[in-house]
Amino acid sequence: VRLIGGFMRPTSGAVLFRGHDLTHLPPNQRPTSMVFQSYALFPHMTVENNVAYGLKLRKLSKAQSDNKVGRVLELVGLDGLNDRMPHELSGGQQQRVQLARSLVLESDVLLLDEPLASLDAKLRKEMCLELKRLQEQVGITFIHVTHNQEEAMTIADRIAIVAGGELVEEGSPRDIYERPRRRFTAEFIGDNNIFQGTVIEQVGSDVKVDLGYAKIDVSADDTFVRKGEEVAVPVRSELLQLVGPDIDVVNTVPARYVEEVYLGLTTSHLVRLSNGTEVAVRLISEEKNAPQFRSNQKVNVGWHKSSARLHNN
Repeated sequence: VRLIGGFMRPTSGAVLFRGHDLTHLPPNQRPTSMVFQSYALFPHMTVENNVAYGLKLRKLSKAQSDNKVGRVLELVGLDGLNDRMPHELSGGQQQRVQLARSLVLESDVLLLDEPLASLDAKLRKEMCLELKRLQEQVGITFIHVTHNQEEAMTIADRIAIVAGGELVEEGSPRDIYERPRRRFTAEFIGDNNIFQGTVIEQVGSDVKVDLGYAKIDVSADDTFVRKGEEVAVPVRSELLQLVGPDIDVVNTVPARYVEEVYLGLTTSHLVRLSNGTEVAVRLISEEKNAPQFRSNQKVNVGWHKSSARLHNN
């Protein structure tokens, strides 16, 4: 975001916007505005003056500035707080002032550099929904950097995963979570369990994989594999089941029960496979008559064929 906003110069490549090269333009000449992680408000200025500061630099008349500031304060839910000082505001309200200060400039792109990182969990969730609503109302592009997966899933229309300076994968939140194309994404997003194995054979669109302690079937989709190839099979923890005789699933693997971890809505059941790998099975906590397990008890972990994906190593 700092490269896009002009606060850093790229060592190579170019920053293009609608076909125009912005690489050598300073921040004030780009169609972007920036929301920083720290609130960066002027402590000696009122809310109204903080928001109006950028308009003052653009030499707008007081009437024009007052009109724009009034509209944007109403948009972010700060109407009536014009004369407050930053120290009189809550963290969420200060963040809204910073948002208003960027939105009032009516740029084409709003850049957000981890703007919710300093908020508590409850307020962060509220601000996520608020940001989503604001983006839909103003209709401009928001580029939002975050390390919080729930935040990204809540806000984004499209997610780009960047690691080690490389774009790993991009797509809709649903695609990234349910249909990751790269193994890194499968391991990074959500709570995935990775089963390692060797391809035995491919029959039609199905691939049979030998895990060493069990054989499983996986839908190949568009993944090309050869007999004897090492592959990874990720399965999300909420799609696994602790299998009893009355549950019909294609794939089952033997394991020993380790412990349960109560997480509120869900309970994570940890089991250990015969190769020493620990796997998490996440179930709804309030299920009545749920079976009880004891440490080191023999169990079977199962899942439907459609719940797994196949990835080349």
